[in-house]
Amino acid sequence: MTPPARGAALLMALLLMALVSTLAAAAWSWRWRAWAVERAEREHQQAAWLLTGALDWARLIVREDGRASSLDHLGEPWAVPLQPTPLSAFLRPSRDSGDDPLEHAWLAGRIEDAQGRLNWRNLIDLTAATPRLAPVALAAFERLYGLLDLPADELHTVAQALLAAWPADGQRPPRHPLPQTLEDLQALGLSARSWAALRDHTVWLPEPTPLNLNTAGALALRAGIEGLQAADAQRLLLQRSQRPLDRPQALTELLPRLGPSASLNTLSVASRYFLVHGQLRLGTLTVQQTALLRREGTRVDVVWLRRSPQAFPPAATP
Repeated sequence: MTPPARGAALLMALLLMALVSTLAAAAWSWRWRAWAVERAEREHQQAAWLLTGALDWARLIVREDGRASSLDHLGEPWAVPLQPTPLSAFLRPSRDSGDDPLEHAWLAGRIEDAQGRLNWRNLIDLTAATPRLAPVALAAFERLYGLLDLPADELHTVAQALLAAWPADGQRPPRHPLPQTLEDLQALGLSARSWAALRDHTVWLPEPTPLNLNTAGALALRAGIEGLQAADAQRLLLQRSQRPLDRPQALTELLPRLGPSASLNTLSVASRYFLVHGQLRLGTLTVQQTALLRREGTRVDVVWLRRSPQAFPPAATP
């Protein structure tokens, strides 16, 4: 074979090797991506399954609490948060190394009394022929806006938008759909700053609800009870930590100076709605879940459920 022929053959061999290497790299990349997609789907399915089980557990806790007591307060088992805990601690007696995905699964969560917050739904009064704003509820929100140093004009804008969104004569204006959760109020004029300040003190529930004296925070109590001062709220918090109030009338017995100004019909010592917050970390995936539960006797239903999956780099074990 002449030198030019040998050079051409060598060049062809190098080209073939480069082509084979490129195809092999492409095949490996495709297989890796397919494996990554499959793994992500598997993690999402596992996370959904585990969070569904955690929610069923929360429903059981809320149901058994309703059977055990007619009061709802922060000294009950449902109010104890679950700190980040490996799922293997619940499901297996030991934590042997292996490929079990539960080895890398951590669960945290808490149950919150939704009636420990001011309910935006209370603003709409349906007792008249046409929907109107409820003065007592509006005054409570005005007090809360004042305590949080938020613009009162915004409150009235949102309240009017809620009123406009309410069905009239069987027709609902398409420009103003009714909210389903607190986040939906941002579409009705609630600013991001106000939403961040109000998110821990207010809620949107499907129906008007009283404020639970045994679970509401100091700001919600001061807003929901006309004439309640900061010192009064602290006294109430201290009293209920020692012994929960057994009826709304116990408020005026504890604080006689409130007298008839306290709207006891807007207060309660028991609740029907609970928020369940859960967070699951499975490998590089973290999923946050929030659900609203409604308790009717011994029946506990899920009103709505929200999940927000996020993928993070591997983190150190807590």
